[in-house]
Amino acid sequence: MRILVVGAGATGGYFGARLAEAGRDVTFLVRAGRADQLKRSGLQIKSPHGDLAVRPKLVTAGTLDRPFDAVLLAVKAFALEEALDDLAPAVGAETMIVPFLNGMRHVESLVERFGERPVLGGVCVVATMLEPEGRIVQLGDMQELAYGERDGTMSERIRALDAQLQNAGFKAQASDSILLRMWEKWVLLATVGGVTCLMRGTVGEVEAAPGGTAFALALLAECVAVATAAGFTPREPFVKTAKGMITARGSGFASSMFRDMRAGAPIEADQIIGDLLARARRHGVSTPLLAVANAHLAVYQNRITPAPLTAAAS
Repeated sequence: MRILVVGAGATGGYFGARLAEAGRDVTFLVRAGRADQLKRSGLQIKSPHGDLAVRPKLVTAGTLDRPFDAVLLAVKAFALEEALDDLAPAVGAETMIVPFLNGMRHVESLVERFGERPVLGGVCVVATMLEPEGRIVQLGDMQELAYGERDGTMSERIRALDAQLQNAGFKAQASDSILLRMWEKWVLLATVGGVTCLMRGTVGEVEAAPGGTAFALALLAECVAVATAAGFTPREPFVKTAKGMITARGSGFASSMFRDMRAGAPIEADQIIGDLLARARRHGVSTPLLAVANAHLAVYQNRITPAPLTAAAS
């Protein structure tokens, strides 16, 4: 199976490197600057599961000349539109597109562009960062991919994809409830992102503050209510685990969105918080804390986005 990984950043680079190291036929679609970096230094991973370095097969936008069997899409949500143009030549009649983005809006964009059949569901669980020199550093032990047909069927193509992703140095699982898993991850990301970004601290720092635990649990409840109204009620074991994660005493856990904010980088606020808030309003769900988090993040995004130039008076 020919696999195209779109993006060789912190997420796509990590899982793609593991697949390449395991002998899978993997090609990376990257920007010219990243291609030059990878040609010089290779794709390097530093991980508690073992470091590795591979010399990846690379293509850049405009050089794709035939379809791939599977496209693993792992870019930041705000880079999706440009990525769709770049990867379009890789999508044929039998191509599977497996997106590992946050939220749910990307599924709608993919279906609008390529139709219903190619688009699968996907969830990735990993904490990684891309260093300036190009090395990918794994920040914790978690490393898992889940994927499946959006209608829940265990199709032959899912079985074929599953066979390729198994035994590649990370946990891989074909799921018959992938949309629910995507919603559960969204609920967790929106909660942790809202809590840590709004409070400007780690989970442990928020828990130690007066009212911190109550705030975190209230925001989680709002996010769960939105998912439930949309028809994807989070499972009780998930909710129990999420409650423990967001109220853990002394925890250094924080969202990647919070890390990006501290670095002054662009964030996925609209896709993780804004879109969830829009769906809450659509379903008539009251989410005052989510609205405050969205406003807070919008202020940050407006601050780092350059204002449009205006013509000088003549």
